[in-house]
Amino acid sequence: MKTLRNLILMVGMVTLAGCNAFTSFSEVQALNNAEAVGSPFTQALAGEYREFSNTELKGMLDYPDALHFARKGLAAASGEMVMPEPVSDWNLSEKHLQELSAARGRLVVAYDLGAREVAPALAARAQAKFDCWIEFQEENWEEDNSECKTAFLDAMNQLESMVQRAPTEPETVMPPVEQMAAAPTEPMAPEDAVYLVFFDWDSSELGSGALNVLDAVAEEVGKNPPQQLNIVGHADTSGASDYNDRLAFKRATVVRDALISRGVAEGILSIEGRGENELLVPTPDEIREPANRRANISFQ
Repeated sequence: MKTLRNLILMVGMVTLAGCNAFTSFSEVQALNNAEAVGSPFTQALAGEYREFSNTELKGMLDYPDALHFARKGLAAASGEMVMPEPVSDWNLSEKHLQELSAARGRLVVAYDLGAREVAPALAARAQAKFDCWIEFQEENWEEDNSECKTAFLDAMNQLESMVQRAPTEPETVMPPVEQMAAAPTEPMAPEDAVYLVFFDWDSSELGSGALNVLDAVAEEVGKNPPQQLNIVGHADTSGASDYNDRLAFKRATVVRDALISRGVAEGILSIEGRGENELLVPTPDEIREPANRRANISFQ
């Protein structure tokens, strides 16, 4: 991706030799001057992309990515809900592809649980640092750590803890102290938990992150056997809907077989494929969205 963009810019620089056209990029400058509107999240996200695009332009001399992230910042500044970078758009090693797909899935799930509203500034920082991490990783195939990755994980850990403890319905009246129930000491009931297994585009193969999730599911089943364990496969909107129906069912089947191999009784497993229906992240047709390529596992 980056090689082509850099080539285009280099041709332009030769054509415009002697000019200062590449010392100021209109999109970056426009973002610097923009008055952000919209929700607290989109306003905070515009600020994060402003800082990132300026660093790419002035500090790293990375003109294509400076423009790309400035455009995302301008969209956020206008109040548009901008999503983190699709992993499939970047040239990544298989190892980093799986790691970043899982990381993006965590962020999208947090968004679905209300993270943008609960902690808008922290959610914006998590997204910008994810985009920074993926941009770094494309340029540094052999590197496993970056400042942006560390910052993303730190923000993500804080964000998830805040989302988990945020009340769904605020209490209007504080009950008398003597009537307050003791704080629960037991873990979440298995029937209230939902496990997510993510897949690469057009694939039903289980990556290392997915296998770790299935290990956790099998362990929970061993401790608290449910009457039924439901597996529902999903696909994103890229490709024909009938093909995605089959792919979603195949993903559910692969998850079922992996659980059976881990000692889960076949008789309690129920599988279903819902194709492009029930998207975790709503998208138009023909959009590759990693968070929608998944299987949901729930207990009953």
